[in-house]
Amino acid sequence: MTENKARIQRRSPDPACLSALTGLDPLLARIYAARGVSDPSQLDLQARRLLPPQRLDGLDAAAQMLQQALRQGQRIVIVGDYDADGATGTALALRGLAALGFRQLDFLAPDRFLYGYGLSPAIVELALRNRPDLLITVDNGISSIDGVAAAKAAGLGVIVTDHHLPGAELPAADVLVNPNLPGSGFPSKAMAGVGVVFYLLLALRATLRESGWFGPNRPEPNLAELTDLVALGTVADVVPLDQNNRILVEQGLKRLRSGRGNPGIRALLSLAGRDPAQVTATDLGFAAGPRLNAAGRLDDMSLGIHCLLTDDLNRAMELARQLDQLNRERRGIEAEMQQEADLLLQRLFDHSDGWPQGVCLQGADWHQGVVGIVASRVKERLHRPVIAFAPVDDGSLKGSGRSIEGLHLRDALDAVACRHPQLIQRFGGHAMAAGLSIPASAYADFAAAFDAEVRRQLGDEPREPLIHSDGELAPAQFSLPTAWSLRQAGPWGQRFPEPLFDGRFRILQRRIVGEQHLKLRLRPEQGPELDAIAFFMAEHRDHPGDELHAAYRLDINHYRGEQNLQLQLVHIE
Repeated sequence: MTENKARIQRRSPDPACLSALTGLDPLLARIYAARGVSDPSQLDLQARRLLPPQRLDGLDAAAQMLQQALRQGQRIVIVGDYDADGATGTALALRGLAALGFRQLDFLAPDRFLYGYGLSPAIVELALRNRPDLLITVDNGISSIDGVAAAKAAGLGVIVTDHHLPGAELPAADVLVNPNLPGSGFPSKAMAGVGVVFYLLLALRATLRESGWFGPNRPEPNLAELTDLVALGTVADVVPLDQNNRILVEQGLKRLRSGRGNPGIRALLSLAGRDPAQVTATDLGFAAGPRLNAAGRLDDMSLGIHCLLTDDLNRAMELARQLDQLNRERRGIEAEMQQEADLLLQRLFDHSDGWPQGVCLQGADWHQGVVGIVASRVKERLHRPVIAFAPVDDGSLKGSGRSIEGLHLRDALDAVACRHPQLIQRFGGHAMAAGLSIPASAYADFAAAFDAEVRRQLGDEPREPLIHSDGELAPAQFSLPTAWSLRQAGPWGQRFPEPLFDGRFRILQRRIVGEQHLKLRLRPEQGPELDAIAFFMAEHRDHPGDELHAAYRLDINHYRGEQNLQLQLVHIE
């Protein structure tokens, strides 16, 4: 069995962008230009540069509806989602609305194993036990046609806040707030669900201010105090970091670094060994985010939401420890599923002319909450769109897919549904990730239809995976000051990737640490000797010869109170 071997390709900065960034450090100018930054103003991440809320359709109507609800003392239930975006968005809505004066607030985080995704009629029935007057969805609802109809039939007001792509039919809510609605002129289509909620709070505060709501006995809240929730949800949902999202993330990171951040986020970072005073977007995405997501994957996201709602740091640590334990359990389940996926891929390859272009996998005992991670791992390995399925008690299969550049996964599923209406029960998502449910009996037919659609869009030849590099570093740039400069030049993330370099090195030492990781001592063709770590690359211990060509990041290793430069190798050719 073979895999698609990635090739390092150096980015070519746009000359026009470079000329516009002449006042910057040459290395940073090169990096920013390669990411399409064409004006220094795009690097201004102050809060005043945020896109104004009035440009987002539906916000004014939603703010007016909420103002009326506030003055009438209505009871509100927030219906969230079971991922980190939904959890942070739910916590943000509850904290923000309480700060603005609401008193009758509650929330529901649908259990994915009992209710599935979104505002379903069953969730509405559950919400009615709290006798609400108004439902607000967070990170869901734009595809909840039946759920919104059930809420309206029960006499409830409904505000849908979402960022997912809508289908052909829109729900009949009182107000829809979504930057991806047809005809929306909002410039940023990349906001996460938590970002949409933050904009709703900004609009509501402005409306209340104009109406004279605030005064000496009712001070106006500083919503910037909640931006760390926005940052965590935005990064964890892996949405593109356009300038607006980078502003939101940077403001949240500043909040955490100041020591005044959300106790739950600080507790999650602490358990992961990350210093909140030096937190980066990468720490949110790879340390705090997975631990928060573990609740929704294995249990009930209410645990994660409560962790983000408490102001007691001791209580936050207690809840964060439970989330950390769930994350450890998730890792064990994932490892077992990944081993089975490897066997399935081996059989698939051995009994055909090769892997399909669009790969589908299912396991009889796979966990619904972990299939998305397995799909992501296989996608990275094969560089093909992958959907992994787990069985559901009702006789269906629940799938989670991950895509590659060039294939919009949600649109591909839409195309399959149009050509084969009987195959997909429901679906939704984004360009790079999507979820769906299919009848178990339709698995083989769906797998064939998905492969055919991928081939129709991408062709029959597998696409060569590329590792995009920012080129070589000069000898003097192998330094702690350079590493700190790169860290502070972020936030980095989806569509605004962290700087990655490549070069040739002589191997001076190599050894295995932690059973799976490769520790090296390297010397570049020109420059000082350097420590390097290659996580989960133990197989390269037997790399032939004494030289290697690698793609790497400049990293700062904190050990026993000291800081040392370290290369983090992400690819060895």
